[in-house]
Amino acid sequence: MDDSVKGCIRVKFLILVVQQNFTSSHLMVQTPKNIAIIGSGLVGSLLAIYLRKQGHSITVFDRRPDIRTVEFSGRSINLAMSNRGWRSLRKVGLEETIKEIAIPMDKRAMHVVDKPMYFQSYGKEGEAIWSISRGILNRKMIDLAEQAGTVFQFNEKVWDVNLPEAKIYTGESEKSEWKEYEFDMIFGCDGAFSRVRHKMQRRSRFDYSQDFIDVGYKELTIPPNADGTHKLDKNSFHIWPRGNFMLIALPNLDGSFTCTLFLPFEGEVSFDNITTEKEAKQFFKTYFPNVRKEIEDLTGDFFRNPTSAMVTMKCYPWTYWNKVALVGDSAHAIVPFYGQGMNAGFEDIFVLNEQIEKFGDDWDAIFEHYQKLRKPNADAIAELSYRNFVEMSSKTADPKFLLQKKIEKRFTERHPEKWIPVYSRVTFSDRPYSEALEIGDRQEAIMKNIMQTPNIEENWDSLEVEEQILSYL
Repeated sequence: MDDSVKGCIRVKFLILVVQQNFTSSHLMVQTPKNIAIIGSGLVGSLLAIYLRKQGHSITVFDRRPDIRTVEFSGRSINLAMSNRGWRSLRKVGLEETIKEIAIPMDKRAMHVVDKPMYFQSYGKEGEAIWSISRGILNRKMIDLAEQAGTVFQFNEKVWDVNLPEAKIYTGESEKSEWKEYEFDMIFGCDGAFSRVRHKMQRRSRFDYSQDFIDVGYKELTIPPNADGTHKLDKNSFHIWPRGNFMLIALPNLDGSFTCTLFLPFEGEVSFDNITTEKEAKQFFKTYFPNVRKEIEDLTGDFFRNPTSAMVTMKCYPWTYWNKVALVGDSAHAIVPFYGQGMNAGFEDIFVLNEQIEKFGDDWDAIFEHYQKLRKPNADAIAELSYRNFVEMSSKTADPKFLLQKKIEKRFTERHPEKWIPVYSRVTFSDRPYSEALEIGDRQEAIMKNIMQTPNIEENWDSLEVEEQILSYL
């Protein structure tokens, strides 16, 4: 074959490649739409950034004032960003920007009664979750969304939604005169008590459930040292497990710790039974003697900050035609004990974006695949989050439980391809939550048998125990 023929073939090949590339990229380009997002929280702000990158016009409505202009409310639990959240931020180039306002935590610091503090590593060397103040992150995300071209309308409460026509109605009160806005599409990112979802609930064949746990939470603060350093180890997630209640503390950049007290609403030891400053001081003296002096304005914080409830909320479907979709807590609120609420919401956006890139302008297909992919995983992380409260508050101080975790960790080190702990599957991987729940249940059944082995306390590191685990796999 002479050079001229080879050259002609090469040119035709290059033209074909260019045409294919153009065609594939053209399929992913969306027709710009006018989209409303209800809720300016973390999920609403990140979704706005994603959709702006797709070329859409975005208006975000929020009934609250601009969080950048108000003091924090005293009802926040610090966030724990992990792999799923970072992946979602990385996709739009924000990972490094957000890491500047976060602190890595590679271990738990356990404060057990009548024992010295000890540490439990979260994962392998280099694996960590990251503590971020919810308020600081939310302010940053709104700034970034505005820079991307998003329009925010604060102090504008949505009272009603016309689902088929993608219209929203806002006003000062339910009885005041309303403004009407018409959009091509609406995304509900307005939390566990979503107004958008409330409207969807009125439609036929909409499944909905909510389950409040009998434990509430209250925010407290450990201030920094005089020189701005942290009073506790700053790269640890601090836990004071006390059976059916607990205290946790997560570090902030200014040297302080945001503490959260989880306590039953009613009962012998409960929020209902702490009604005076004297009772509050006695409670902390009895159950948290090694930290009570560190908590800033103990009784002031306790009675000034609200006692908040926690709910698991499930629903389906998450979408209405190709007009309306729920994202984050509005579709699947969960209790905070796995630190996955924000991560799960961010992963919703990542998966939604994958469908956008796959189906282009076919919003029916985008919404259908989005909800079918995410619903089983939302249900799984809801179950895992509830279970983790039991583990954090009571099991982490149980010698039998600690021995089981030690056996699992040693087996993982020797056979990493055969055994990944459920916590690592949830926190340090991007595999489906539903897979983590299913495999975790199988592993727990295996370990239940292993822990019945005679003299397991003395023989936990033996070859016989290792072979016994292998026999179950």
